[in-house]
Amino acid sequence: MKILQKRYLFGDEFTLSRLFIDGEWFKGCPYILEDTVRETEGMPVEQWKVKCETAIPVGTYLVEKTWSGRWSKMMWEILDIPGFSGVRPHSGNTSHDTEGCPITGKERDEKNGEVSGSRVARDALYERMEQAVAHGETITWSVEGLK
Repeated sequence: MKILQKRYLFGDEFTLSRLFIDGEWFKGCPYILEDTVRETEGMPVEQWKVKCETAIPVGTYLVEKTWSGRWSKMMWEILDIPGFSGVRPHSGNTSHDTEGCPITGKERDEKNGEVSGSRVARDALYERMEQAVAHGETITWSVEGLK
């Protein structure tokens, strides 16, 4: 399964993306909200990252279900992101809920940089991921788009 997060709106404190699965816009979880993109192409993460306030770098990453000590349960994690750890797609509404993680959304408010229907969207995404793993598929998460 190939998940593609295409960033399209870059606010001062947030970033909005559209989410695609295997080339199709995923209506179950059509939007992703992140912190602001600070990435500067060609510069090491340490030079542009602000802890808990920065979107992950563009790239393609493996996704696996791992134990989350913070949430005390198994959750999907986007692995091996340079300069980041514990990045898990989860529910929320604003960039203040992200701490560097992608926030799932069913609807979006582009003016205020918020998403709604987040739990429904998260559940739809998680269900698709579970189905992929049940069919023996590897899951990757790709991010496109710099300011």
